[in-house]
Amino acid sequence: MTRVAVLGAGSWGTTFAKVLADAGCSVTLHARRPELVTAMAATRENGEYLPGVRLPDAVRPTGDAGEALEDADVVVLAVPSQTLRENLTGWAPLLPPDATLLSLMKGVELGTTKRMSEVIREVTGAGADRVAALSGPNLAREIADEQPAATVIACTDTDRAETLQAACHTRYFRPYTNPDLVGCELGGALKNVIALAAGIAEGLGYGDNTRASLITRGLAETARLGVALGAEPSTFAGLAGLGDLVATCSSPLSRNRTFGEKLGRGMTVAEVQRTTRQTAEGVGTCRSVLDLARAHDVYVPITEAVVRVCHEGESAAQMVREIMSREAKPE
Repeated sequence: MTRVAVLGAGSWGTTFAKVLADAGCSVTLHARRPELVTAMAATRENGEYLPGVRLPDAVRPTGDAGEALEDADVVVLAVPSQTLRENLTGWAPLLPPDATLLSLMKGVELGTTKRMSEVIREVTGAGADRVAALSGPNLAREIADEQPAATVIACTDTDRAETLQAACHTRYFRPYTNPDLVGCELGGALKNVIALAAGIAEGLGYGDNTRASLITRGLAETARLGVALGAEPSTFAGLAGLGDLVATCSSPLSRNRTFGEKLGRGMTVAEVQRTTRQTAEGVGTCRSVLDLARAHDVYVPITEAVVRVCHEGESAAQMVREIMSREAKPE
């Protein structure tokens, strides 16, 4: 039986722990707050993030990272992307030397512009073959409710990717493998930024044409940056590209889309953050994506617009006017 440690008991970490258990793994789920661990152990439910969803018996909550990581075959990292380096620095000495390190995070680190797999390798010293990422149209609540969904496991080591695939394949969750780690990670990071723009348009009262235009041009923007960094163009037409982008831009379950919608209705970033318990990764990631794009001379106008709204005080209405008034050009 595969032994898995999931570090991070938010909605997606908890949901993925359930998926792993349903696939036959033995799972420890690490949460930082003792009261959350106690509540999950007593009620078999993460009432803060997934109310009404029962945790399988094979999921064991713990507040002790060392206990969670002991003899783990797979370590799943499910914390907010901008906190990964700090958290992982503390966990690194406890990691089993041959464990596969699987990232559920979708972001680019501020300051360094590193993808999550790059941060993992830098902090832990792990080889590229040990690090993988999971990405796709994976809204946590729908998967926790066992609605059918698919995902991509990206790893340069095919055997390791296939082992991970078997560890999380259930009747409702279908994983595919892909060696393009760069493309899968960038697709996951940029879709959050584009979803903020889609949410802003929704909050302003715009409809399906506007959202479809943002999704399509956002995909082009993502692919341009991905190809410049060595990704395979075909990745962006798949689950980790278009699939994730459509789900995140369209669903009210999407934290980034919902965050953007509130901005479109006139709230400030600070006001939205005060009313939102969960992290909208695109708010921080948009700045690091823009830095990454500029470093590689890639044009990312939607990302630039989101940065202006989230960090430079530009109004949502002005953002849309500027996007629409850019110079006309061939598609």
